[in-house]
Amino acid sequence: MTSTQTQSHTGSNRTVVSIDAMGGDLGPAAVVAGMALSASKNPDLFFVVHGDKEKLTPLIERKRDLRDKCDIRHASDVVTMDDKPSQVLRSGKNTSMWSAIDCVRAREADVCVSCGNTGALMAMSTIRLRKLPGVNRPAIAILWPSRNPQGFNVMLDVGADIRADATDLLQYALMGVSYARNGLGLGRPRVGLLNVGTEEHKGRNELKEAYELISMNADAAEFDFVGFVEGGDIPGDACDVIVTDGFTGNVALKTGEGTAKLIGDLLKQAFGYSILSRLASVLAYTSMRRLQKRIDPRRVNGGVFLGLNGTVVKSHGSADATGVSAAIRLAIQLTQSEFSQKIAARVASASGIPQDEHPTEQKTGD
Repeated sequence: MTSTQTQSHTGSNRTVVSIDAMGGDLGPAAVVAGMALSASKNPDLFFVVHGDKEKLTPLIERKRDLRDKCDIRHASDVVTMDDKPSQVLRSGKNTSMWSAIDCVRAREADVCVSCGNTGALMAMSTIRLRKLPGVNRPAIAILWPSRNPQGFNVMLDVGADIRADATDLLQYALMGVSYARNGLGLGRPRVGLLNVGTEEHKGRNELKEAYELISMNADAAEFDFVGFVEGGDIPGDACDVIVTDGFTGNVALKTGEGTAKLIGDLLKQAFGYSILSRLASVLAYTSMRRLQKRIDPRRVNGGVFLGLNGTVVKSHGSADATGVSAAIRLAIQLTQSEFSQKIAARVASASGIPQDEHPTEQKTGD
């Protein structure tokens, strides 16, 4: 049975998650299944679910773990993957995405999770939640499988904005350090600045300027700056946080996903080539399952929007129940660590950032 009244979480130990239930490629059924999986592991969860009430009500009522843990907010429209961000900002007030973000804005929920259109979600989140004081450009951070003991590296930006000057890259470094501390439990993260080489004389001028700014803030912000790193270091152990602009980061992300899929397909072909190779696949089954679990993107599904007055987690559009549950788990972890407040304090303490260098590019009323 679902609750139909607004649930305030003020003074409660529970975590309230605002869910855009309509944005994923697999539809609301996968999102609701992921919610149920999360609720079965965390009894202190409560969901404010946004979308078509007629579709959502029977899906939620069939899940025993969601009983009395959901407040359904009807939203008649859906942001599709083909919608342009500018179009959504003009006419998206009746969408499930807008409703989910506004729930965080009104402090009725701690965090928003959506599987929807990334560009629209970032644009809408920036307009509705606003940037943290001192933040020039928000960023999207992801966890990348790596050789480090923690198993993952933080990489940002991976697509929030294709532009980034030296000041932006410094802020990305500071936000990435906070993410590494609160998301990976690293006391003193190592930061690397992505470049075409590790030599100090290489790269564009903004990268050389960012090198100096990041170095200047390393001790005060309690992180180690390892200098320039290359593409091969993204899954390596040279650093824990990789800083880059959104254009480069997004290309690297999509290249990595495509390469992983290619390797998986080639392995399947190789193991199915002959009777002996099929026998070998049976013998290697346990090891292959361990490898699959180690690199399964569903386990770390969720890009975090950094630099906003509120936490937003972007789940992969094609996420299934396992992927949605992983995104919710990440959202809970960041909420409980008061992540946004720590980022705000970190950015505010940075030195070498000119004030009012980036005037607000777009303002809009409520």
